[in-house]
Amino acid sequence: MADERRIAIGVDVGGSGVKVGAVDIRTGELVGDRRRVATPQPSTPDAVVAVIARLVERFSKAAGALETAGAPVGVGVPCVVIDGVTRTAANIDAGWVDFDAGAALAAAIGRPVAVLNDADAAGLAEMRFGAGAGVSGTVLVLTLGTGLGSGMFLDGRLFPNTELGHMEIRGRDAERRSASSARTRRGLSWKAWAADLDEHLHAIDRLLWPNLIILGGGVSKSADRFLGRLTVRPPVVAAALRNDAGIVGAAMAAAERAPTAAGPDPGPVGRMILGAAPPIPTRHDAGRPSSEDSFDDR
Repeated sequence: MADERRIAIGVDVGGSGVKVGAVDIRTGELVGDRRRVATPQPSTPDAVVAVIARLVERFSKAAGALETAGAPVGVGVPCVVIDGVTRTAANIDAGWVDFDAGAALAAAIGRPVAVLNDADAAGLAEMRFGAGAGVSGTVLVLTLGTGLGSGMFLDGRLFPNTELGHMEIRGRDAERRSASSARTRRGLSWKAWAADLDEHLHAIDRLLWPNLIILGGGVSKSADRFLGRLTVRPPVVAAALRNDAGIVGAAMAAAERAPTAAGPDPGPVGRMILGAAPPIPTRHDAGRPSSEDSFDDR
């Protein structure tokens, strides 16, 4: 029943594409089709904010029957995000450094907007509805696309803005060799690229000793072509929500930060972010396919 759904809009901004979808945050399922447009080049804050505002407006009009017109909006961006301000810029224009994205997006869209790191958003979704549901200890969600983003969780609680794609390996950012785009840019075989990714995962393991590593992004749909070649110690699995995780997680964050009559309780997602222990989630729809057909974004 439509009145049993709780709908929020999630936006996932990446180096090559901006994706938007309506999400039933009770189930983690996309409601209707998502939309994707190319990230504007140059990807300045003004240009990207304008694209997001148009996408949300058009999406809301097209999905009017879903009553998305007043739905809360969440946006994941490839940046460190603190209190709605983007502090870094990875695979996006340098103008995002120290940009008040939350205020700019709220003004452009006409409603409050939750802004968070894109990989953190994907991680929230995977920990609630996907491959990390019910897993204790340290879980890493790595998004492989234009760059490599990371979301780190300890017993279900998010440690935000880890940016493990920018750890140094062989004198340069590790994502220059381990991101999905590196395989296509360098013309590598799956075997050769998997070796580069494996080196990065081993370096992460030596620092953090995770219990589980979840690999997301568009490349996760081709997991059978490289997962078996990885030799890193912890189990490594493909993201269950595939390249929709960023949309789902951004929508979750938006819905649970939106004002409600119930008061300031942050809800399960808020507790993941703020540090109080969340309830153990239930795995949902672990085998859901993705419609993404490119390596696409972080």
